[in-house]
Amino acid sequence: MAKVCILGGGFIGRFYADSLHGQRGRDRVSVVYARREETAIRFANDYAVPLYFTNMEEAIQHPETEVVVIALPNNLHEEAVHLCVKHKKAVLCTKPLGRNAEEALRMTKACEEAGVFAGYLEDLCYTPKFMKSLNSVKTGAIGRILWAKSRETHPGPHSDWFWDINMAGGGAILDLGCHCIEISRNFIGKDIKPVEVMCWADTQVKPIDAEDHAIGLVKYENGSIGQFEVSWTFRGGMDLRDEVMGTEGTIWINSFLRTGFEMFTSGAGEGGYVAEKAESSSGWQFPVGDEAHELGYTNMFTDMFNALEQGKEPNETFYDGYVVNAIIDAAYKSARTKLWEPVQLPEWRGRVGVEKPSVYNEYDADHWFIKDEILPNGDKKVILKKKTTGEIIELETWS
Repeated sequence: MAKVCILGGGFIGRFYADSLHGQRGRDRVSVVYARREETAIRFANDYAVPLYFTNMEEAIQHPETEVVVIALPNNLHEEAVHLCVKHKKAVLCTKPLGRNAEEALRMTKACEEAGVFAGYLEDLCYTPKFMKSLNSVKTGAIGRILWAKSRETHPGPHSDWFWDINMAGGGAILDLGCHCIEISRNFIGKDIKPVEVMCWADTQVKPIDAEDHAIGLVKYENGSIGQFEVSWTFRGGMDLRDEVMGTEGTIWINSFLRTGFEMFTSGAGEGGYVAEKAESSSGWQFPVGDEAHELGYTNMFTDMFNALEQGKEPNETFYDGYVVNAIIDAAYKSARTKLWEPVQLPEWRGRVGVEKPSVYNEYDADHWFIKDEILPNGDKKVILKKKTTGEIIELETWS
């Protein structure tokens, strides 16, 4: 059993506590830190946490703290990580790791040099549907991955600091794109280098300095493309969808908004909370059976604590968070310049020099294969390219 200190008594800290304590979980929150005393007391009462603090370092260094979970605004991540390093406490940090790649790399290296266990809490890379899909990809079920697309959109985040560009470091790209980019990285291969980004971003609805809507393309060294769609302007709840296209198949995932659980209510009864980012408690509703599990939190913490106990790396590391931040930095630059911008990765630990595979598959000694198809009348047609002349031809077999 691990004794956990949660830094932050707000929305995400409560999700983490629900996940850790749910289903008779053996890991317990023993310490909580919050900036405001009333927040810390309320959190401690709600989750039966014996110790609460309004001083971050006191919470981290306390003997009852074995593992620190950072659920703080983005501008406080680096300070919290360095305090964990100072006091040699294992640390798990919520997404995004940093406000930019420089912050993320400093945190990564500080933990590595001190020998401190560090895990990146990227929950959407632990959802049940994602994990099963990733296993299919890794076993080759859909062939070589050509394109991976991830979408997260909702009406906007829950706390004031998200909307402050200095505290948050960015808008929808940093808040939601970090999920989408890491999902695509997993499908394409985290050892494949991201090389450049093209991104459109704009502030379409909210009176803020950051972007509230963005679409981006991430080009990888092997020719694969990752795509992210993010928005704080989407109405109707939270939409989480992934698509993966390979040479031998396709995967579609809908993780949250339309998962087969639909309910209509006139608004009778007590109403209240339906699901994260739901906008009303009447009309057609899309509840989620086990929200923490469907969002990946339970699988995520299982992986983190198993890795810690076994002395190995978790599936999502601080280094992964750093790579995601580097891609996001390039996305922000591209949104300004309207150009493809290179991903700056001075610390790259994956494969290098990976080339795009050849598109030429041999049909016979004289032809390259393009495709074949069964027509409605049962005939079969094969499209080929002559090796010598480049002429496109078709062979037809009548049924």
